[in-house]
Parts: sequence; structure tokens; C-alpha cells
Amino acid sequence: MKFRRQKIDDVHINLTPLIDVVFLLLIFFMVSTTFNQSTELTIDLPTAMSNAPSSDKNQNVELVITADGQYVINGQTLINEKVSTLIQGLTETMQGDMTRPLIITADAKSSYDMVLRVYDAAATLGITKLAHTAQKASSQ
Repeated sequence: MKFRRQKIDDVHINLTPLIDVVFLLLIFFMVSTTFNQSTELTIDLPTAMSNAPSSDKNQNVELVITADGQYVINGQTLINEKVSTLIQGLTETMQGDMTRPLIITADAKSSYDMVLRVYDAAATLGITKLAHTAQKASSQ
């Protein structure tokens, strides 16, 4: 009896479609990726000492940001919320002495943009002493 031998085919994988798919995925992710450029502000936080001398209350300039978005400098409300008005108000209040401390008190409901405007105005004027106030949490 004579048996026929079966032909053994060479098995090989065609990599061309696989490379095409990977290349298309690469292009898709390159096109759809967004690159965020963010800037960071480095802040040196102050430390408190138990025997630190208190600052002169008459020399401090107090700036209050109300919940409805108004600036109040040493008890006087500014006419608008523009940075130029804020710079003019701080200049008149500081009377040319930019070494005086600026104490910022912002309402919890005020926008973060309002606080950043104060930073912009302080940086423009060269004010280096900034402080923030906070309310002590009530224990219930």
C-alpha cells in the first residue's frame, strides 16, 4: 500500500498588517494628546515662634476681599475691582513705603482670581511683605 505524503506548508505570520495597526495607533495618540504647560509659584512659608515680637499695628496695611468681590484697604472701599485701581489704592495707602506689611484677609466665598489680582498688584509695586489671615476653626 502506498500512502501519499502530505505537504507541509511553511507557517509564517505576516507582520505587515500588525505594523500598520501599531503605526496608526501611534499616530492617533500623538495627535490626540494634549500638552499642559503649567507654571508653579514657589512660596516660602513663614514659621511662627512663641516669643516673636508683635508687629506695629499702625504700620500694617490691611486689605480685605469681601464675599461680593470688593476690595477694602484700611477701611476704605475701592470703586472697582481692576488691578490698576488696586495699585493706585495701595500706592496712596502705603505713601511710598513699600516695606510696610500687607495683610490680606479674603472671605471664604470670594474668588481666587481676586487674591491673584492682589498678588499682581503687590508684585508690580515691589511689596515683599505679604501675610494672610485665617479664622480659627470652631470646635463643635
